[in-house]
Amino acid sequence: MTVNRSVALVGRPNVGKSRIFNRLVRRRISIVHDQPGVTRDVLSAEVDDDYTLLDTGGHGLAEATSSKEISRAVEEQVHLAVQAAGLILFVVDGKAGCAPQDEAVAELLRRSGKPVVLLVNKIDNDHEEANADDFMRLGFGDPVVFSAEHGRGEQSLRDLIAERLGAKPEAEVSADPARERIRICFSGRPNVGKSSLGNRMLRSDRLIVTDTPGTTRDAVELDLDYRSEEGKVWPFHLYDTAGVRKNTKLSSSVEYFSTVRTEYAIKHSEIVYLVLDAMDGVTKQDKTLAGQIVQYYRALIILVNKWDLALNAFENGTVEGYENEREFREAYAASVRKELFFNPDSPVLFVSALEGLEIERMLKAARKIHYNLHRRLPTSRLNKLMTSLAEKRPASARKGTRFRVYYAVQTGTNPITVRLFCNRAEKLDDPYRRYLESGVTREFSLEGCPVKFELVGKPGRGAG
Repeated sequence: MTVNRSVALVGRPNVGKSRIFNRLVRRRISIVHDQPGVTRDVLSAEVDDDYTLLDTGGHGLAEATSSKEISRAVEEQVHLAVQAAGLILFVVDGKAGCAPQDEAVAELLRRSGKPVVLLVNKIDNDHEEANADDFMRLGFGDPVVFSAEHGRGEQSLRDLIAERLGAKPEAEVSADPARERIRICFSGRPNVGKSSLGNRMLRSDRLIVTDTPGTTRDAVELDLDYRSEEGKVWPFHLYDTAGVRKNTKLSSSVEYFSTVRTEYAIKHSEIVYLVLDAMDGVTKQDKTLAGQIVQYYRALIILVNKWDLALNAFENGTVEGYENEREFREAYAASVRKELFFNPDSPVLFVSALEGLEIERMLKAARKIHYNLHRRLPTSRLNKLMTSLAEKRPASARKGTRFRVYYAVQTGTNPITVRLFCNRAEKLDDPYRRYLESGVTREFSLEGCPVKFELVGKPGRGAG
């Protein structure tokens, strides 16, 4: 189980959250200004390589003109912190005293059940420490006195945070991805060569192959220990599925259950090979099946089988317009990616079951993807990426509101799962979702790996 080592600074506007943030991270990141609401987006930074600090202050408050608007904006800010953080630093102003907005924030925090440290800021000297007693009525125990301006109480705060979070757990030791038996699956239309490719991997004829479409009725499971050219054994668990036919051709119970078993194989695999026929290109059925694989958040590798036939056509002059084989191959791959634009930037490999072309490369690609499926993405880099993507291409306004991401953190692997704390979850449309997913894929070199977003919107908003 992953321990939530995120600490959020929460409080009404202008209590000094951004100054505290800068002091704890030991560099100037968050903007500091006396005007309430200067901090608009959630900022995050790693502190001492131990925990993530969030500055959630003041989003949306610069334009607020009434106490009602301010209260609503503060409530949204606290909601975000409560969702994202494992520990909350509730910051109040020791010079101004306990204000009604402080009491409103306190009530929200009490309902959250999250651990809270009451931090009384702007206590610059011993004579002002008595001011902290005014905040005892908020119900969070003895307050911690602090001065972000002068660094008073800084070490005590650092020690307290370390105590509350506990010792950083040792990195979880999971099975070496290179030693795990990777679950792979062949999928595609009937008679595109799935079983033949499986036999090439197995170096045997254990899978039935004929020229009759639909020979494979069941989803065959077996272990595969492939010995690489370097003599190393790569362990896999292989599913060979029946070809998926159009719904109009599911004329018998046998065809129906073959399709059900194919879906089972896809769901239980980690990596799916979508096998295309080089002479047919991407068909409507291929698109449907690729969409199903993406829907199940399975890693995807695209195999263009029977490439030997395509090369023969090219060499015989049947295919024109290309100067050489490389140009032909690149154009073909670009066409495949265009047709399957919704896939996770999957690798496109040109193979031949008949000639055993690129069989080892197919398995190398699966091993690389399997490793990436279990990677952890740095939180700070992930948030910088989200900011950069939004700057390059803001989301389209829908009914006057644009989708915005305030904070992102990875919450799971296989598939790579990222929780996005945002303004309005329902404002994220499919094209912009794909844009963000593609950005994550390219930034972290996750080609072929699905990226799953968990959306957490503001209070009262839906998540998708």
